[in-house]
Amino acid sequence: MKKEDARRHARRKQILCNIITFATVVLIWQLAATAYKSDLLLPPPWKTAKAFFFAVHDPDTLKNLLLTLQRVTIGFGIALCAGMSLGFLMGYSKTAMQLIDPVLGTVRQVPIMAWVPLTIVWFGLGDGPTVFLIAMVGVFPILLNTVAGVQSISADYYNAARTMGAGPWSIFKDVMVPAAMPDILTGMRLAVSAGWMSVI
Repeated sequence: MKKEDARRHARRKQILCNIITFATVVLIWQLAATAYKSDLLLPPPWKTAKAFFFAVHDPDTLKNLLLTLQRVTIGFGIALCAGMSLGFLMGYSKTAMQLIDPVLGTVRQVPIMAWVPLTIVWFGLGDGPTVFLIAMVGVFPILLNTVAGVQSISADYYNAARTMGAGPWSIFKDVMVPAAMPDILTGMRLAVSAGWMSVI
């Protein structure tokens, strides 16, 4: 009972903190909007909420939102497949790490906006450039976290699995994937955030 009461108290405290934070942000927003006195530069919260309500019921806005969700989903899916595949390979094999890491390390340093002209030349106008950019910024968080997760697995787990007769596929699905999953989920969360910021 004490643990349950502690959890309830923690949840109530978290809800209260969220309410206080939200109210503080809205108050500062309102004060700043009052100081600017320009709806174009900084509209007040209630006008923004009103515009949001109308936007939610606007068919064109919903259509564009669904199109954006489709692009983010496709780009994230590509990043997830590529990032996890390379991440497991590089994390498990030192040879693969030595061969692939220099190339990926170089590509990762290129600013995302530098890819924009190339993507337009490669894919033309439409969904292609946006999906490519979302996949490009999303693949590296997933890749790096997958590598970190695989490399953090103790060799004892591999040895124990082999002594029980596990083959490469069993080791992969029963040892590597579950052990690296927390790091992979962290990479996925970062990839989704980066993907949304790359929608243009």
